[in-house]
Amino acid sequence: MRLTSVLITGGGGQLASDLEERLTAHSVRVHAPSRLELDVTDDAAVRAALDESGAGIVFNCAAFHNLDICEQDEDRSFEVNARAVKRLAVRCTESGTKLVHMSTNYVFDGSAPEPYGEDDLPRPRSIYAISKLAGEHCALAYANDALVVRTGGLYGLHGSASKGGNFISRLLRRAADQGEVKMVADQRLSPTYTADLANALIEAVETEASGLLHLTAAGECSWYEFARAILDFAGVDVPVEPTETVIPPGGVDRPLNGVLRNGRAEMLGLAPLRPWDEALADYMRAAELSAARAG
Repeated sequence: MRLTSVLITGGGGQLASDLEERLTAHSVRVHAPSRLELDVTDDAAVRAALDESGAGIVFNCAAFHNLDICEQDEDRSFEVNARAVKRLAVRCTESGTKLVHMSTNYVFDGSAPEPYGEDDLPRPRSIYAISKLAGEHCALAYANDALVVRTGGLYGLHGSASKGGNFISRLLRRAADQGEVKMVADQRLSPTYTADLANALIEAVETEASGLLHLTAAGECSWYEFARAILDFAGVDVPVEPTETVIPPGGVDRPLNGVLRNGRAEMLGLAPLRPWDEALADYMRAAELSAARAG
């Protein structure tokens, strides 16, 4: 499938920014309005954006994804992560536009010992996760040949405004402010650089992939191991204490195993994403956070 004109919702975010940069470099016309410029819950505004952009593809990167706030505001979670996706899917079908909808590894409860594949049964354990799974169903049910991509542990050069920067920038601030870091060692993931993910998404669309697709960096680690690698690359020497996950009363349940198996990507012949530590080293250099680069 040839990309000529694209609409990206959630413009300015980590993944949306990398998608826009890479598509523009390949002479694709890109319309990437920010959340303030395009409210995905406004059906009329979404329809107008589709008409004005003439997009053949929509990458839906808009989401309500602060887990703690989602738990407190169920209506907003489902409004953005599910109902808006249903309406967007309908508009895409009406206009003959392909929908690529971003989802999350949090749709699984994290109790399995092995990485989760596309055929494994989701068991979401938070309002955020439940609303994202509902959004997956909306995209697949209402948009022709929709592609729903699950990923996780995202970080990119543009940070995450709703969370005060990405995990890496927050970790480095904490290390500088406190002189030590505590990090859970029993939650596992595949940290994924959004620059790599953007390239993989473009390739998936070009090969006309549809249905469910898992896309994450190769390999896995714990949040503790991820934090140690970040601090090592940055040349920051502070104690890092491994801890166990404790969910307080009323707290959000985060999956202990957030690792996805990218089985369909392999079956489709898509190029695998780089190992997480190799991609992290590249990010640290690009973000000018690497001790080696600084030296």
